[in-house]
Amino acid sequence: MKTVLVTGFEPFGGERLNPSAEIAQRLHGVLIAGHRVEGAVLPCRFGAAIVELRKRIRKTRPVLVVCVGQAGGRPEITPERVAINVDDARIADNGGARPVDAPVVRGGPAAYFSTLPIKAIVAALRKKGVPASVSQTAGTFVCNHVFYGLMHALRRRRAVRGGFIHVPFLPEQAGKGQPSLPLATMVEAITLAVETALRRRRDARKAGGATH
Repeated sequence: MKTVLVTGFEPFGGERLNPSAEIAQRLHGVLIAGHRVEGAVLPCRFGAAIVELRKRIRKTRPVLVVCVGQAGGRPEITPERVAINVDDARIADNGGARPVDAPVVRGGPAAYFSTLPIKAIVAALRKKGVPASVSQTAGTFVCNHVFYGLMHALRRRRAVRGGFIHVPFLPEQAGKGQPSLPLATMVEAITLAVETALRRRRDARKAGGATH
């Protein structure tokens, strides 16, 4: 049976929870469009996260990789368009590292684009009533670090597609006035994103649908 790898992150920045980890754990072992999901939680540490991701790719030999991360403050599910070759941390990671203007991969290209059908994913989510939009920036913290590391690892694996999706806070994380989504909604959203990516080789061709 073919495999899909879905990753999340451990909590960071003083949080007790990270919705991306909860999603990866909930989807572990689930069948989506005839593919078995392998869920994994990555360390929120520069360098170590990519090492663990590469290990999981070698072990599971997936046909699709969807990395998920928390973007507290965003109100929607946001598939990311592009990963950039920059680590520039506003806060320290869970190992105490705080790189400034450092490359993710020394000598690597400036950026990689997602190979997920990001607009088709957004359209599918909106059709189900889930708030979603394409994001033009994954930031410069460990989420972008992993996104770039993923696409760099897949550059010679043409048969394997991959990308990154940000999710909002859980309700129990959100402060007063901050947006959030229930875990069940986010699990449904990532399930639908995986299904859409497995069923569609080409993205939707439409303008708009993008923020950030």
